[in-house]
Amino acid sequence: MRKLVNLLLFALVSVTAMAQFQNPVKFSVEQKKISDSEFELVFTGKIDAGWHVYSTDIAEGGPTAATVDFDVKKGAEPVGKLTPAGKVHAKFDEMFGMDVTYMEGTAVFVQKMKITAPEYEVKGYLTFGACNDQNCIPPTTVDFSYSGKGVAAKAEKKPEAVEKKNADKQDQQETIDAPAPEKDQVADQDTALAETAETAVSVSEQNQQSQVADYWKPVVQELSAFGTEGTTADKSFWAIFLLGFLGGLVALFTPCVWPIIPMTVSFFLKRSKDKSKGVRDAFTYGVSIVVIYVALGLIVTGIFGASALNALSTNAIFNIFFFLMLVVFAASFMGAFEITLPSSWSSAVDSKAESTTGLLSIFLMAFTLVLVSFSCTGPIIGFLLVEVSTSGSIIAPTIGMFGFALALALPFTLFAMFPTWLKQMPKSGNWMNCIKVCLGFLELAFALKFLSVADLAYGWRLLDRETFLALWIVIFALLGFYLLGKIKFPHDEDDGEGKVGVTRFFLALISLAFAVYMVPGLWGAPLKAVSAFAPPMKTQDFNLYTNEVHAQFTDYDAGMAYAKQHGKPVMVDFTGYGCVNCRKMELAVWVDEQVADLINNDYVLITLYVDDKTPLPERITVTENGAERVLRTVGDKWSYLQRNKFGANAQPFYVLLDNEGMPLNKSYSYDEDVDKYVDFLRVGLNNYKNKK
Repeated sequence: MRKLVNLLLFALVSVTAMAQFQNPVKFSVEQKKISDSEFELVFTGKIDAGWHVYSTDIAEGGPTAATVDFDVKKGAEPVGKLTPAGKVHAKFDEMFGMDVTYMEGTAVFVQKMKITAPEYEVKGYLTFGACNDQNCIPPTTVDFSYSGKGVAAKAEKKPEAVEKKNADKQDQQETIDAPAPEKDQVADQDTALAETAETAVSVSEQNQQSQVADYWKPVVQELSAFGTEGTTADKSFWAIFLLGFLGGLVALFTPCVWPIIPMTVSFFLKRSKDKSKGVRDAFTYGVSIVVIYVALGLIVTGIFGASALNALSTNAIFNIFFFLMLVVFAASFMGAFEITLPSSWSSAVDSKAESTTGLLSIFLMAFTLVLVSFSCTGPIIGFLLVEVSTSGSIIAPTIGMFGFALALALPFTLFAMFPTWLKQMPKSGNWMNCIKVCLGFLELAFALKFLSVADLAYGWRLLDRETFLALWIVIFALLGFYLLGKIKFPHDEDDGEGKVGVTRFFLALISLAFAVYMVPGLWGAPLKAVSAFAPPMKTQDFNLYTNEVHAQFTDYDAGMAYAKQHGKPVMVDFTGYGCVNCRKMELAVWVDEQVADLINNDYVLITLYVDDKTPLPERITVTENGAERVLRTVGDKWSYLQRNKFGANAQPFYVLLDNEGMPLNKSYSYDEDVDKYVDFLRVGLNNYKNKK
């Protein structure tokens, strides 16, 4: 247990270190009054050792300079620019090839403000960049908001030309911000989002903004008029149930559970002369197991909630923690240590079961089984909960635990009903330990998936596709060698004969063949069997495979403007780095010649990653469902577009649009039917031609 605690502490420290690696500077903001008509905004940052924050005077093309931007300036105006305070260093930076100025230890920036009205309010954010000797963090923002009272300073008279220019600019802004028909509820946020767009057409600025705003116009009703795709929710819930059921079956054949089955069933049959009562007790025992594990699923759901479960799928900290946790589980299955609960827990529950009678006694016996078998079932349950929790469904953990518990409880009831089957049960032996080690290899392989999700969402590029495949090839090759008896772990029994059973031989054959199957993927082969787990093809550095579909744009407004200019319809692909079904569609459907030809030649493909963690140049505040929401990252922006314009939030989500942002066909979600997808594209293309 002490080893387990130390390992978990190491995992938590590692996660914390990686989190700080992404946040090496912690800023605080304060307002300092200078006089009745002036005050200062003071930004003070504590910098981790080895890191430095860049100052304000950085040349173009260099690192991120410190700047301050205002969202609200009522009754106050900035005086001059943001200035650094404290010790500023200067040197030639080889990483950027230029002279830079920076601060270490503590960074202080000051923005002087002048009060221009009796009451003032200022809101905005500081943007800064930080690097160490190896890498840099993305541009980071620090929000501030202050209000107060003061004495208005004497206003300086502006030249007439400047006043006229500002008045014209204000008039133009009011014209742009005016709500368009049929979008009163979203005019403000649509305009704010539209102002960030980069278009490729040569039109006046005012017309350009108006056209971009129309691209964001909600079309939920128009899209519904085409009909809706059959939901995949039922299929996914069945998949989660089957995943849990399979996990329960595997747990049955572990050393912690299998030997307990005959002892428990015999106890129930012998404690009562009435065989039917013994069967009822065994059935109650099985139901109790189901209740306990389903309660565990409900607890997970209650702790995290629906929105948190959805956020887990791309959150770097959680995915890294899941990665480390699965590595610990894999090491446990391979014999490095045992994950056990305190023995006092099971002893206390067991003694309570002996001192009680009736249903409570049976329930406590089932609870004892759960505690005693935790060293084998814990890693399986942990993997199951991690996998289904990051699916984003609020009831997924409960469904998964129900499947797991049902598989685990069935044998106790069945063997009680048919006690003669007990004689045919395989005896305990080294084969159960072999199952544990194989599970360790599998958990190690799946751990890489969670590291890959964090790597993709934050753009670290530590685990590109070929690196991921190379690790999987080695893992499954080693699993094959283990099954053939070429690798031994500390707790493996040595039969001394060097013989391999037929079952182990065929399992080794499958594992080694799977490893060989993945080898061509190092050169770009699509590998449909692992498309759900491997990083997308675009991360492949060396790719000889050419039959691919590539996004022409990853910016919605720029892609729409390009399509309008060239008179082509648009396919918008809402996807995610952590989206398993998205990868399946790309490598099972998009590689088809008909599909690839239609997308590449007849449509403008815009791919939008809803989990892209790249910070927006400026944060955007929108009103959604009556509440204000701040869009901070590129992924936030595209996720808002999908919810607001199309009324959807699941990925993959494909929608075909004309040059005005109106739908051409019903939407399409996850369905690997190639003919159906071709029909989806052709109907949209025909509708576009008929509109013209």
